[in-house]
Amino acid sequence: MNNLTILLQAQAQGGIQQYSGIIMFALIFLVFWLFMIRPQQKKQKEIQKAREAIKAGDKVITSGGIYAKVKEVKENAFILEIAENVRIKIDKNSVYACPEDLENNAK
Repeated sequence: MNNLTILLQAQAQGGIQQYSGIIMFALIFLVFWLFMIRPQQKKQKEIQKAREAIKAGDKVITSGGIYAKVKEVKENAFILEIAENVRIKIDKNSVYACPEDLENNAK
C-alpha cells in the first residue's frame, strides 16, 4: 500500500508540472495583451474616430509633416490646400492630427 501511495503522489506531481508550462505561457500572453495589444487597439480606434470627424475647413497635419487645410472630404481621401491655390489629394490614413487638438492637449 505504501508503494502505491508513493506512485500516485509522483504521478500527481508530474501532472501539475506538465500543465505549469501551459499556464505560464497563458499568463505571459495575458500580460502581453493587457500592456501592449489592448492599449494600441484603443489608440487606433481614437485616431480613426478623429479622422472620421475631420470636415472641410479643418486644419490638419499629414504623416509627412505637411500642415494643410481640408478643402474637400472624399470617401478614401482628402483634398488639402497647402498654400493659396495649391491643392493635393492625400489618403485619409496619412492624416494624423489636427493642430487645434495638439494645442488643447498641451495645455
